[in-house]
Amino acid sequence: MPIHDWTDDRGWSSIHLVWQNQLLEWLKPRLPKGFRAYLGGVPALTVDSPNGRPDLSVHNWKPHPNLSDDATPSARAAPDRETVATLAVDPLRAVHVDLHGQLIAAIEIVSPRNKDRPDSRDRYTNRYLGYLHNSVHLLLVDVLPRPAGFSFADRIAAAIGITEEPCPVPYAVSYRVGEPVPEGTLIARWVRPFRIGDPLPGIQLPLNVYQSVLVDLEHTYQAAARLAYLDEPPDEPGA
Repeated sequence: MPIHDWTDDRGWSSIHLVWQNQLLEWLKPRLPKGFRAYLGGVPALTVDSPNGRPDLSVHNWKPHPNLSDDATPSARAAPDRETVATLAVDPLRAVHVDLHGQLIAAIEIVSPRNKDRPDSRDRYTNRYLGYLHNSVHLLLVDVLPRPAGFSFADRIAAAIGITEEPCPVPYAVSYRVGEPVPEGTLIARWVRPFRIGDPLPGIQLPLNVYQSVLVDLEHTYQAAARLAYLDEPPDEPGA
């Protein structure tokens, strides 16, 4: 199915989650042994939470052996302040791939809220760069041409020092984070531009320097569009 023109992004929410699920289901049986795919959130990057589920345990702390009832006041002093810290979980999830509980790769599909304001563009640029900084391979898909002239792929390229031709939306771009070298870290990149009305190309999702999975964007997008009733003709008046 040819890619639609998403200049008018109304209806995008109906296909975004469905496309993610299609990518997840397509990817699972094609992963090598030991790899697992799931829908995860950003905390999986910074919190020890294999498979998207935090590993929580309860500990009964015993008194410190050197702390007695006649301990000095400073040792038993109350803190200046106690407060409840909350972690803002990004509601937008992504397809994550892990190996033995470690996040290995991610597939992110850009949504309008990712780039509708300058602070959103900065925040999500940092989100995508965060994968690479944590040695996580990334496949980023963006089919939304607004705002005109903005490209996460160009922002990422500038941040990691890739000098290539501009990459306008729509596109898919994939990054493989390799081994450290004296000058920094080797990063490989695949870029697949889209053309409105043409079938989507396939693109690699790296798992390591030697293994990758060819992701069928066309098949998964076609299935998502069908499930989201994207190409059903409108009902005729009076029908």
